Amino acid sequence: MTARRPGGYPGAAITGWGIALPDKIVTNADFAARLDTSDDWIVERTGIKERRFGGTTRALAVEAARAALARSGHEAREIDLLVLSTTTPDQAVPAASSAVHADLGCSGAAFDLNAACAGFVYSLVTALSMLGMGYKRALVIGSDTLSRITDQTDRATAVLFADGAGAIVLEARPDRELLLSYDLGLDGSLASILCCDHGGYITMEGREVFRRAVRASVESAQKVMADAGVKAADIALYVPHQANLRIIDAAVQRLGIDADRTSIVLDHTGNTSSASMAIALNEAAELGRLKDGDIVLLSGFGAGMTWASAVLRWGS
Repeated sequence: MTARRPGGYPGAAITGWGIALPDKIVTNADFAARLDTSDDWIVERTGIKERRFGGTTRALAVEAARAALARSGHEAREIDLLVLSTTTPDQAVPAASSAVHADLGCSGAAFDLNAACAGFVYSLVTALSMLGMGYKRALVIGSDTLSRITDQTDRATAVLFADGAGAIVLEARPDRELLLSYDLGLDGSLASILCCDHGGYITMEGREVFRRAVRASVESAQKVMADAGVKAADIALYVPHQANLRIIDAAVQRLGIDADRTSIVLDHTGNTSSASMAIALNEAAELGRLKDGDIVLLSGFGAGMTWASAVLRWGS
């Protein structure tokens, strides 16, 4: 069994990471050509300049996972746990993770987890808890194809949501302290402000989502920072959910974290839901913005209304 640390969390490390984005780039000009909108209007209200459309949840998950495995130096058969966070499985049954598991050639268990845009942190914490029960290596993937459930004639939502995937490889390491604190939460009474029925499109009460999102993400982030015993100045990288630049700016100001220590990718990815924080974390790692021992804060919110935050100590 994996040794547990004094704080109760299993020792672990992130040893691989990968990103998958579709080839098709959709710019603000593409929307302006057919909707009552403009590049200035979209950028001012969201911070998004372009996003990617295309692919399937399964294919994007597999691509991101293969990149993460390659970086980790492990083969898929060495993975004994796969957790796939998604709100857009390609079919109702079986779980999307079963197809991803087969395509990769993993061993052991696999399951889907749906906590909307907070799903990556939910999945990360879940996988870590299972490492503490004896699993050795886990693939945690966030993959969504939101363009399929977005009304492309609705300017309020069409410009926001996009497709993509991000994956990490987690390894049990008794000598490593990865997770310092976490907070997972849900207020189901707010489910109606951001939702999508089977066969329908995403509906969103934009102003209410904004108000609730800022409060939920800030309060959750403050809680995990206090639990971990760290202050804003200790955070080397803040990885927020990539929904809207205004929400990120409001959170940054309230948390007291400098903007240059924040990972922002939504300008070229849009809102990719479960993949959002995974892509932002992985792009920062790819760009060399993280070094061993750095304190990382992940915090996000999603439909449900879910929220999730975690403080990590980076190191492979």
